[in-house]
Amino acid sequence: MAWKYYSLEQNGLEQNELRLHNLDQIAQKLVLGAKERVVLDRNGEVVLDQNRRSKNALNQSFKMREAVAYGLERFWGEHLRLKDKSKDSGDEFDRKSQYWKETWDDLVTVMKLTGVTIPNNQVNLSRPDTVKAMAQELWKLDVKDQRIILAVLTQLCDCIVWWTQRYKGPGDLTVDDE
Repeated sequence: MAWKYYSLEQNGLEQNELRLHNLDQIAQKLVLGAKERVVLDRNGEVVLDQNRRSKNALNQSFKMREAVAYGLERFWGEHLRLKDKSKDSGDEFDRKSQYWKETWDDLVTVMKLTGVTIPNNQVNLSRPDTVKAMAQELWKLDVKDQRIILAVLTQLCDCIVWWTQRYKGPGDLTVDDE
């Protein structure tokens, strides 16, 4: 049995190209991006819905970590579920969807540095065949690669949770059922 080498070192990228190969740095960037999308009222307080839940995308950090256990295709598909619930560009579901998609895109980038290509095809929610085709591409990944990807995704999500806890402000992280 041969070992397949996985590395986060530079693999064919130009020197001047931005290379984030530290999962902690990537997680911090993702969390700060989500924090910038927090909706505040005129008093600078986090906007809550009628059930006192935050409409904050930052709360998705914990859900991301939990979703890793369900596999790559379910983690990838969560941004579609949230996007489908979105009624307007920039609403709470759109912001949450964007956070999930940015996390997936960064995972794809990191894994590409290791020589593992994760499918990241554009899909159209009104064309279920495109969603099905993307899920099938994920299922076709080599089992060893799937395990490595899930391990990296787990670590990335752990870092995201850590940074979320560091940057949360008063009221930022209330219960969020979405």
